[in-house]
Amino acid sequence: MRLKNLLVAIAAVCCAALIAFGAKQILAHTAEINVQAERIEVMKQILPDSTTLERQEYTGDDTVIKEVYKADTGYVIETSYEGYADDVVVWVAVRNDGTVSGLTIRDIHETCGLGGNAAFDAGFLGQFTDKTGELTVGEEIDTLCGATVTSKAITKCVNSAVAYVTGADIDSSATEWGG
Repeated sequence: MRLKNLLVAIAAVCCAALIAFGAKQILAHTAEINVQAERIEVMKQILPDSTTLERQEYTGDDTVIKEVYKADTGYVIETSYEGYADDVVVWVAVRNDGTVSGLTIRDIHETCGLGGNAAFDAGFLGQFTDKTGELTVGEEIDTLCGATVTSKAITKCVNSAVAYVTGADIDSSATEWGG
């Protein structure tokens, strides 16, 4: 009797594990489809004149650039750079002529009320639109109040994206925080 109960318990655990594994596989696929749909929708917003979008393999040396998507009117480049609390992930849309079409903050864990505001501050994000070349915080870009490190991280992301499209060599010391 004890052996039978033990076998039933083992069978139940195995069935539960199989069901959980199957559900995870199905949900992972669904989640990936949802992420792709969201990515396309956001890309249409920050590079609105484009009708095509194709992922390209990035093999460059700039560690800020994570993924590159080529569109007919430009590029959408996923970038990531260290902010105050964690990496800030920014999608930057750059037209073929090297001007910034738009950007969106995709992931940010900065201090609420300070650097965390970057994702929602249209005035701050709007400063980058229609700019080209290497941008500098304190010159072409005004910082978010109390969030200099976050502002510099986002600027670094934009500079890397523009440099990728234009083929420029950006000065790596331009965003060093110093002391």
